[in-house]
Amino acid sequence: MDTVLNALPTAQLSVRNVGGIDSTTVEFEPGVNVLAGRNATNRTSLLRSVMAAIGSDEVSLKSNAEEGHVELRIGDETYTRHLTRENGSVTLSGDPYTDDTELADLFAFLLGMNEARRTVLTEQDLREVIMRPIDTQEVESEIQSLVNEKERISEELNSLSELQRQLPDLEQERTEVIAELEEKREMLADKQSELEQVDDGKHTGREEIERKMEQRGETKSELNGCERELASLRESLNDLRERRESLSADAEDLPVAPDDEISELTDEIRRLQRDKQEIQSEINALQQIIQFNEENLEGTSTDILAALVGEEGQDTITDRLTEDSKTIVCWTCGHEVDRADVEEMVSRLKSLRESKVEETNAIDERIDELETERITYQEKQRQREQVIEQLERTKQRISERESRIAELERKREELNASLKEIEREIETLQSENDERLRSLQEDISDLKLSITTLEDERDELSAEITDIEDKLTAREDLRERREGVTEELTQLRTRIDTIEENAVEAFNSHMETVINVLEYENLARVWIERTETEVREGRRKVDKQMFELHIIRESDEKRVYEDDLSNLSESEREVTGLVFALAGYLVHDVQTEIPFMLLDSLEAIDSDRIAKLIDHFEAYPDYLIAALLEEDADATSDEYTLISDI
Repeated sequence: MDTVLNALPTAQLSVRNVGGIDSTTVEFEPGVNVLAGRNATNRTSLLRSVMAAIGSDEVSLKSNAEEGHVELRIGDETYTRHLTRENGSVTLSGDPYTDDTELADLFAFLLGMNEARRTVLTEQDLREVIMRPIDTQEVESEIQSLVNEKERISEELNSLSELQRQLPDLEQERTEVIAELEEKREMLADKQSELEQVDDGKHTGREEIERKMEQRGETKSELNGCERELASLRESLNDLRERRESLSADAEDLPVAPDDEISELTDEIRRLQRDKQEIQSEINALQQIIQFNEENLEGTSTDILAALVGEEGQDTITDRLTEDSKTIVCWTCGHEVDRADVEEMVSRLKSLRESKVEETNAIDERIDELETERITYQEKQRQREQVIEQLERTKQRISERESRIAELERKREELNASLKEIEREIETLQSENDERLRSLQEDISDLKLSITTLEDERDELSAEITDIEDKLTAREDLRERREGVTEELTQLRTRIDTIEENAVEAFNSHMETVINVLEYENLARVWIERTETEVREGRRKVDKQMFELHIIRESDEKRVYEDDLSNLSESEREVTGLVFALAGYLVHDVQTEIPFMLLDSLEAIDSDRIAKLIDHFEAYPDYLIAALLEEDADATSDEYTLISDI
């Protein structure tokens, strides 16, 4: 690890007018960097400046400034954020490290209000936080698409296998046709030779009879072709009629999706989204109030307080903020109030904010339920439209077959009438010739017709065999594609399970290590179990995966028993929340995306345990920055970079 860290450059952060910072430049070395200081020394503001450079919007402009700037240099790369106050609100611009900080916000920026930490503290849905960066609906959609493709390929391969089974019979049939064709040609040659011997030139009507014989053969050949096409069309027509009946039944089984209900679901989803936006605005407002009061408690808003009490009182305010005074200046009225009262108010505001967050979570769940219901309706509607479209195409093909059959039947009648007329003419001509000559001419005519029919049959068989052989050449490619699809399906189907299993394994492993290292007296084990519970989604019940947190304690008598999360000490709960965030950090490989991990609000944990916890976290991020009180910083390793002047 030391070799890797030595290869990393020093990161330089320059900040102007952010939080409580006027202007500063700080360098972070690879590994652990400790921001040491008392309250009101802008440590949190510096951490939020790092967050801003990475891409987060959770940063505030200095209250008396119209613009601010953050610049982060890592080696040859520079990342910037510019803050501008316009019409009472602050906008951010620039070129941050990333445009998507979801992973970092959840698992790397571990400040006091970090959601992964708060999820443990407030006993919320642990699995939802771990799985949030994964678009499970998109994964399910990809799975269904691959399943459909695999089924299509399998059907095509089955069809090819059936064609291959037909191939030997077709080749045997062609061999027999060719043999029969050769036999007929030999017979024709013999008959023609015999005719030459019989015909001594006295039969003047021979040429006319032969011409009529050829005409009869051509007519019979055309009639046979007509009969073959009629037979094929009738067979195809029967198949299409069966297909039409099947599709009609499918259409009846897929009722028309209720447009009114889909519209109502859409309207309800939009209403809930508007409600969520309103509540989110309230949460943002509460967050600003809470943040400002916390900065007030830390003493990072002295410029506003000075404006409230007058310039002459500014030094007194600054002196008092660096001491552990019991009173502070209220930022709304400018009077001194008890610090405890402000802290209590901040606590109430935090509770209100938590209730608002829970309310938005409930709205999100309801939106998900409605989206699932709407998608179900839309999918049924799409399936019905596909069936209707196929049904219409089938009806069109039936109509085309029926028209063609009627046309061929008329043609067959005409050919039969023409054939009868030709045969009458031949009979008239033959009556003028002797019986032997007439018999030979009829035999020759029949043989020529047989030869033509056999040649057509041979050509059709050859074409069918060639077509099958051409299709079979694609079979290996189809098999390879199906194997690839199967592998993709396996990966997608196990992706969610793998992430869940790895998250649980990472948490349980690291929690066991941390508990042993931090030496909590009667805390034997804290572990997560993957469970499944039945929940309602819309109008149906489905099985949902859950993460259940177990607390195992050991009494003085060495008796092991399970406890509730609510009975953990504040220190134990904070450690559990941090380890849960670390599990998410490892599972989603955040280190490859974000080089920084930030730690703040560790005061509930004693100094010695903070030092050991940082030692444990050190191995994972490129740059670990921890904001600590001076006495907590003193307990950390001397090898860590200490930053006390911001």
